[in-house]
Amino acid sequence: MKRIFFIYLSFFMILSCHRHDDNNNKQVFRYNESAGITSLDPAFTKDQSNIWACNQLYNGLVQLDDALKIKPCIACKWIISDDGKTYTFTLRNDVWFHKNAIFKDSCRRVVAQDFVYSFNRIVDEKNASPGAWIFNYVKKNKENYAFRAINDSIFEIQLKQAFPPFLGLLSMLYCAVIPYEAIAYYGKDFRKNPVGTGPFQLKLWKEGVKLVLQKNEKYFEFDGNHRLPYLDAISITFIIDKQSVFLEFVKGNIDFMSGIDASYKDELLTVNGELNPKYKNKFQLISQPYLNTEYLAFLIDTVDAKLKNNPLKIKAVRQAINYGFDRVKMMRYLRNNIGSPALYGFIPKGLQGFDTVKLKGYDYQPDKSRKLLAEAGFPNGEGLGDITLSTTASYLDLCKYIQNQLAELGLKIKIDVNPPATLREMIAKSKIPFFRGSWIADYPDAENYLSLFYSGNFCPAGPNYTHFSNKEFDKLYLKSQNEINDTVRYNYYTRMDQIITNEAVVVVLYYDQVLRFVQNNIHGLGSNPMNLLTLKKVKKIRL
Repeated sequence: MKRIFFIYLSFFMILSCHRHDDNNNKQVFRYNESAGITSLDPAFTKDQSNIWACNQLYNGLVQLDDALKIKPCIACKWIISDDGKTYTFTLRNDVWFHKNAIFKDSCRRVVAQDFVYSFNRIVDEKNASPGAWIFNYVKKNKENYAFRAINDSIFEIQLKQAFPPFLGLLSMLYCAVIPYEAIAYYGKDFRKNPVGTGPFQLKLWKEGVKLVLQKNEKYFEFDGNHRLPYLDAISITFIIDKQSVFLEFVKGNIDFMSGIDASYKDELLTVNGELNPKYKNKFQLISQPYLNTEYLAFLIDTVDAKLKNNPLKIKAVRQAINYGFDRVKMMRYLRNNIGSPALYGFIPKGLQGFDTVKLKGYDYQPDKSRKLLAEAGFPNGEGLGDITLSTTASYLDLCKYIQNQLAELGLKIKIDVNPPATLREMIAKSKIPFFRGSWIADYPDAENYLSLFYSGNFCPAGPNYTHFSNKEFDKLYLKSQNEINDTVRYNYYTRMDQIITNEAVVVVLYYDQVLRFVQNNIHGLGSNPMNLLTLKKVKKIRL
């Protein structure tokens, strides 16, 4: 009973905070983060919830615009050497760290040595940053990486070899600049005492209840003659139940909601994925292709003894599963056509390498599935036994749909539902042979997707969770790393994607779509294919 009372009390406090925001003249942008935020340290911006919050607090050398073009940020310009190995950045001289106790309640200007410190912190094994892989291509002399401050305004990075997507990597939040004084002062508590250069800075964080960021009055970017940001503050709540979040959004207590949940999908959207007409005067829907591929994956390991007799190691069985269900119907009835059925490869729409002409994927062909099963020695699924698919509750409806369609072919699929953290851990430790996954682009280059299948990236050290190993794929992958000519490199990408598809390493379900629901008094939010939340140009108008 006490627990129930506490839950209602916490919810009342959250709503009270919303009303307080509305009773002043400040522009406060409010959104909810059901997944929670674990850290405000850019070194640990692995999950979208952390990325969204940290994107308001920090800056790096470069940034992406809504078209995913690389633009200047703290670096006002840069030069890349002819051999593609040396990057020289010229920094702005008007960027200041947030006012903080570490500077005696003042500020300090950012200099090149701050980037040397910040990047070395990411690669330091003691910190165990999940972003250390970003600098795999950086030259290393004994113990030191080739990060160098030529002077306060010039910062240089030397690579071991040319790597064309490198600038895109530097746009990631892992590469944000922080002051060494903050780590010296806060230590591990830096995660809840962030000091950056971003348009907003920390005001209050009551973990699991509310996070408030306030305007950085000394932010360096302008929109015309207006110093950004326009908003006075950002208020983030952590209501877990998505139906409750939806109701709060409808009542106007939340300004922005991302994505769609089965609990309110049919209330909010038409069968064609458009906004329900009854809500058109209340808020707006912003939508575009999303660099996120949703898929099922097989653990293909020729060494692991526990997989020795696993029928999923047989390519024909994996191909039969790929041909065995209707993706088009799945998207229409379970997703209201939000996203595109994955009838091609693993690379999603919007990235070079995605090719609807050259790439041949899987569509619904049940007769072909039956033929493949018979060829593999399992006519009508006889002798296969149960196949366990591990997933999370959020994807249970999709998995049940696939389960039912495959059952018509004699394939018996058991669904094992796990908490997200548990599933991630089991996948990372190669404990499950068949699992649901999704891959959101870290940076706007198809190499990011193809790296999941390079044999040199076996987990846990790398992202190859399937343990797929193919000599031709690896050869093309390594060639693409050194190819500066974009046309040639993109051709390599398409060929690699076809290998993944032919080998049926994964069952690609759909290419996702960004969905943003925004109150009508919110202007300037925009959207982008990586679904990155950028609030520095947002305005909140009183209606």
